[in-house]
Amino acid sequence: MIMLINRSGTMVVPFMTLYLTSPKMGFTVGEAGFVFGLFGAGAFSGAWLGGRMTDKIGFYPVQLFTLFVGGLLFFALGQMKTFPLIYVFTFLLSFVNEAFRPANSTAIAFYSKEENRTRSYALNRLAINLGWAAGSGLGGFLAHIDYQLLFRVDGSTNIIAAILMWFTLKPAQSKPDKKTDNKVKSVLSAYNDRIYLRFVIITMLFACCFFQLFTNLPVYFKKEFHFSEPFIGVLMAMNGIIIALLEMVLIYKLEGRRKNIIYITTGVFIVGVSFLMLNIPGNSFVIALSMIVLVTLGEILSMPFMNSYWIARTQAGNRGQYAALYTMAWSAAQTLGPMGAAQLVQHFNFTVLWWLIGGLSIFAAMLFRKTGSLPR
Repeated sequence: MIMLINRSGTMVVPFMTLYLTSPKMGFTVGEAGFVFGLFGAGAFSGAWLGGRMTDKIGFYPVQLFTLFVGGLLFFALGQMKTFPLIYVFTFLLSFVNEAFRPANSTAIAFYSKEENRTRSYALNRLAINLGWAAGSGLGGFLAHIDYQLLFRVDGSTNIIAAILMWFTLKPAQSKPDKKTDNKVKSVLSAYNDRIYLRFVIITMLFACCFFQLFTNLPVYFKKEFHFSEPFIGVLMAMNGIIIALLEMVLIYKLEGRRKNIIYITTGVFIVGVSFLMLNIPGNSFVIALSMIVLVTLGEILSMPFMNSYWIARTQAGNRGQYAALYTMAWSAAQTLGPMGAAQLVQHFNFTVLWWLIGGLSIFAAMLFRKTGSLPR
């Protein structure tokens, strides 16, 4: 419920480029792109610190602090009008917001059991996707009225989520006690776990491919398939709707039947095939619809089990480190993937991009499979 309320206010990021390039703000597209680069830089460093603080003081205070302060920073960012201040507060906001993720991932692991852990992460993803869909949809109407409303609603949902957490979820002892310190110290640090570091790098490679779904793919639908904005919005919404309808049921049926890496490999491979489909000649409507369904199926199969994979390598004393590295992989990909792909399209074309993205995702699937066969 806390995640659903928090994510229901997610509306600043989807409309940030439109806000910055509006006549009132006067940013160029290049300057707006630099702002998103700062989002990625802040998220990357915030995830690292969030993981360290989670291991030091526990996931509860980190979540509470980042939710509340993140809400205040949304209000502040909306009041910034000069380029330097917008840059600074954008970095601070993404830094604080992303510090929340390792703590949240650690909390899910703490409150769940091994036999239902993947379902727990799937339920969290369900809340995130429903909140994202609601926030993005409402954000379009609010942006039409006044962009300032986006910052106010996004900040308010952060603070409401923090208040709800304070009153409904009591602090838990998430750190190892003195008696288990020696056992925890005998476990490899996440930064010394070579297999996990390999897993993180492959995850970043895959994430660079996956983020095309929300960045360059809508542009492709508009420029190459000549779809209208409302129809593109419907296609994007289908991703969240399919996840909401199928993910929990599918995860319930699959969890524990095979190794996590098998599902990860299969899902990542399907995502790669879905991007390659965009280069197949045929009816644009059928291709786009099939691609969205297939990429969503790949997402459902891979991402919940990715969380279960890294959690299985952790103990209470180092879980924040593992969560931080995993979050940092996605944060880095959120910046590198879309920016690199945009440059590729500018110098070549979308056909080259989809061949590369599809091929890289399939290559990542092969690397995941090989990593899963390595000894722990």
